[in-house]
Amino acid sequence: VQLQASGGGLVEAGGSLRLSCSASGSISRISVMGWYRQAPGKQRELVAAINSGGKEKYADSVKGRFTISRDNARNTVPLQINSLKAEDTAVYYCNAGYGCSYFECTDQYWGQGTQVTVSS
Repeated sequence: VQLQASGGGLVEAGGSLRLSCSASGSISRISVMGWYRQAPGKQRELVAAINSGGKEKYADSVKGRFTISRDNARNTVPLQINSLKAEDTAVYYCNAGYGCSYFECTDQYWGQGTQVTVSS
């Protein structure tokens, strides 16, 4: 599977961005699609994920501000980001999971990252 992330950029605090992840290849077996982020000097962390049944999972720090969705017709996973904060600055990575139980997956694929920078 190939994952292509897009939509990052520089935005002022309080602003919004819409990231998108486009999947191609062996996508029929993808169970969970998600977004992770990695800030400088920090570990990569889960931001939001959505499974094949449409159930969503969010990091506590983004609940109420980030919304993940899944467009199966276009094989894309948008991430709407509102009320951006300086601490949201990071490289955001798209992720596809196979062989998942709830949101725990045995196989994962990663796309290239897209930079989100929030100016305060």
